[in-house]
Amino acid sequence: MRYVIAALALLLLVGGLAALKFTQISSLIHAGKQMQKIGPPPEAVGTTVAQAQTWGGSVSAVGTITSVKGVAISNEVPGIVSAIRFESGAPVRQGQILVELDSKAERAQLASIEARKELASSNVGRTRALVAEKAIAQAQLDNDESALKTSSADLKALRAQIDKKTVRAPFSGRLGIRQVNVGQYLNPGTTLTELEATDTVFVDFTLPQQQLETVSVGMKVEVKVEGLAGVSAEGAIVAINPTVDATTRTLKLRASVPNKDEKLRPGMFANVAVVLPEQGTVVAIPASAVVRASYGDSVFVVEEKKDASGSIVNGPNGQAAKVARQQFVRLGPARGDFVAIADGVQTGQEVVTAGAFKLRNGAGVLVNNDIKLEPQLAPRPENR
Repeated sequence: MRYVIAALALLLLVGGLAALKFTQISSLIHAGKQMQKIGPPPEAVGTTVAQAQTWGGSVSAVGTITSVKGVAISNEVPGIVSAIRFESGAPVRQGQILVELDSKAERAQLASIEARKELASSNVGRTRALVAEKAIAQAQLDNDESALKTSSADLKALRAQIDKKTVRAPFSGRLGIRQVNVGQYLNPGTTLTELEATDTVFVDFTLPQQQLETVSVGMKVEVKVEGLAGVSAEGAIVAINPTVDATTRTLKLRASVPNKDEKLRPGMFANVAVVLPEQGTVVAIPASAVVRASYGDSVFVVEEKKDASGSIVNGPNGQAAKVARQQFVRLGPARGDFVAIADGVQTGQEVVTAGAFKLRNGAGVLVNNDIKLEPQLAPRPENR
């Protein structure tokens, strides 16, 4: 009898455990079905609404900064450097003496020729008086005047030779690194230093031939140098090449840009934007909303979640649940923190601007704009 009671108790215990486990498994299966129906938890994202903005048209290009006037300073005649009157990198004025070559021998010859000229001038004076009195022949006067003219010409030639021994700045600007030393013998054409006019620079750039009718001389340009904070300037187009390159089908243009602070230096790479006179309305969104990939650019548009019948699905909070739909777009020009959408997004659509990297098409989202950076057309970030 005891064995029967023990067996019955064991059966009751096993049955109770089986019923409990069955209930637990059923609850888990039911919860799993509910979770599958609801889907994964929504991702927290930041959003903004696509806006219609009026932008001035522009054409972007890359260019190279060149000097308006730039030369390699060299000597015209041979000689030994006797004095150097400049420092490397110093500003100079037009006509300022840079280098002097030894001219002792020429100056000694100059004194001799000046004495000969004085003698020839005195002889001409006396000869003219005698010819007037018909004391000597006219031929003697002709010889004396010829000697005076010869000595005067020799004097001018020697003075010009001495003047070439002094190298001067042909225009105002900033010098480069000195490449000669005192006592060095120089052959004609030896580079002494470089001189660049820095108050104004040229920016040479090219545009496709399709832009030929949109640009003209006098149009405003904006120049920026990548990698150098605060290096930007405005100028104007001063020349357009009359021919189109037959290989690249591009047109070469030149803009003149003021450079009073000397931040733009010849040889720099620069981004150039030609400002067009007309303005247009574009659909603009923050550039952070664009997801770039090898197969194309896209954005995530936030929409209300709907079931198969088209009814809006509510979330756990009782409000309409939202999902992110991936939309491929065609981008237009950029302005500051914004980028124009040529196709794919309409004004008023809500797009994801923060957290788009973790989304997939149809993923649930939870919009949280408590912390949001305001994009600007002309951002001016602080230096920290």
